[in-house]
Amino acid sequence: QVQLVESGGGLVQPGGSLRLSCAASGITFIRYTMGWHRQAPGKERELVAGISNGGGTNYADSVKGRFTISRDNAKNTVYLQMNSLKPEDTAVYFCNAEHIVFKGSIYWGQGTQVTVST
Repeated sequence: QVQLVESGGGLVQPGGSLRLSCAASGITFIRYTMGWHRQAPGKERELVAGISNGGGTNYADSVKGRFTISRDNAKNTVYLQMNSLKPEDTAVYFCNAEHIVFKGSIYWGQGTQVTVST
C-alpha cells in the first residue's frame, strides 16, 4: 500500500519559517518525481515545487528564492523548506509522487495545513 505522509505544518507569523516533510512508503522512491502542491480556500490546487529523481528542481514564481525543495532517497523523504513566509502562502500543502516513466502512476498525501498570520 502506497502512503505519503506529510508533517511539519502549523501556524507561523509572517516572515517566519517552516519545514515540511513527506515520508513515502510502498513505492520505489528513486523512480518517482516528487512535488509539493498547495490549495488555498476557494482556489485551485497549484504546484509549488518539484524535484526529479536526479535532483533537478523547479519552483512556482511566487516562491522562488524563499522555498527550497530537497529529497533524501535513503529516507524516502522529500522536504520543503519555507522561509520568509507571507500570509498568501496560507494553504493546505500536499505532497505527491509521479512515476518517471508511467505518468499515470501518481500518488497524493493527505495534506498539512500551513497558516501564516499574526
